[in-house]
Amino acid sequence: MQNTGFEDALTGRIDDMLDACTKCGACFKACPIAPAAGLADADPVAVVSGVLDILRLGKGPVESEKWAKACMASGECIKACDYGVNPRFLLTMSRLAMIKHDKDVTERRKAAVMQFRKVGEDSSVLSRLQLSEEALIRLGQRPSKEPPRTDLPDVVFYTGCNVLKTPHIALLCLDIMDKIGTDYQVMGGPTHCCGTAQLRAGDIDTLGRFANNTINKLSQSKTGEVLAWCPSCMMQFGETVLPTIERATGSAPFDMTPFMRFLHAHLDELRPFLNERVEMTVALHRHPGIAGVMEAAEGLLRAVPGVRIVKLDVPAVGLQSVNLATLPKFKAELQLRELEAARAAGVDALVAVYHSDHRELCAHERDWPFKIMNILEVVGASMGLHQDDHYKHLKIKQDVDAIITDAADLMKQHKVDLDTARKVIVNGMLGDQPLPLQGKQAAL
Repeated sequence: MQNTGFEDALTGRIDDMLDACTKCGACFKACPIAPAAGLADADPVAVVSGVLDILRLGKGPVESEKWAKACMASGECIKACDYGVNPRFLLTMSRLAMIKHDKDVTERRKAAVMQFRKVGEDSSVLSRLQLSEEALIRLGQRPSKEPPRTDLPDVVFYTGCNVLKTPHIALLCLDIMDKIGTDYQVMGGPTHCCGTAQLRAGDIDTLGRFANNTINKLSQSKTGEVLAWCPSCMMQFGETVLPTIERATGSAPFDMTPFMRFLHAHLDELRPFLNERVEMTVALHRHPGIAGVMEAAEGLLRAVPGVRIVKLDVPAVGLQSVNLATLPKFKAELQLRELEAARAAGVDALVAVYHSDHRELCAHERDWPFKIMNILEVVGASMGLHQDDHYKHLKIKQDVDAIITDAADLMKQHKVDLDTARKVIVNGMLGDQPLPLQGKQAAL
């Protein structure tokens, strides 16, 4: 498919939703972050009408622009609409329209390149500070030393990019699939980009090219099913890319399933391997943005013998932790409230699902009386599976030189440049801390 076909199809989808929208305001009323964005007194009908103006003209009323920019992708607006409109998709497209209105194509393309390079550098460097050559090969980030398989896998496991910063999570996905006999092939990393960076920067031409390239790779399975780890990739493909490709070509090249929902759907195959008791009281760190994922995660935790779940009295908002960055003060306050609630509940662990949640929360383990874990660590422990959380081990050090010393052998093995490693550790690891740690701060 040509890039012009992608952009035309995307525009057509937006136009259809503009025609279908009745401007009733139900999506705004359902939005969990409108009050935190300073929009508690805004008129829902006026705000939604203004979003439609942004989509048509690239500009709109201040309150409508503020709502679009504050969106954390919680998805409550989708459930509130009775007219077949995806308001979250329209808010994404309104941000795109504002960028296209304010910046010329050269500026947008430059920004997209810079964002893409940063994601690639951060994920590449941080994974190499933690993983052996064999583990990188297993995650599809190095050429395999084995002959290529001649048949198609049953499913493709798509890591996305950023989970490679916390690779123990991705490795546990593979360990669990190996245990239950799933036939898969791993794809992901910057060479299989979902195009999120290009969309956020307003570079639709490059997004179309990246989307076509990645879709051609991900389509290579017997069942036409792609298991996605990353919620941003899930939203990008599920709401922007795949429906646009389907409109342009007449068919969707594959179905994408969140990994948590896949595991829960295969609980009968998983249950015989949940043999070890895991005596823990846990609280689940929740984000509702991808339908059914948190429910699946809770179901998996309940299947682990010995695990007891308590629900904390804190709001569950956003697609994942990184999306809350649209309102930094609200985000930091919410994280502190959750940590305090977990302490008051006497949990043994605060358990997150997504990788960005783990990156932002894990170092708090240093200062609070409970562990910060990923859900697959809990499930894996019951199955006799374990992967070291090197990311948390390094980040808790809160010292660049100490981290570099710890990772020196792997840096030498992978030929990681010292200055690049230092930059990535400062900005991509230690700087990834929305709520400051208690006590002595990191010596950067």
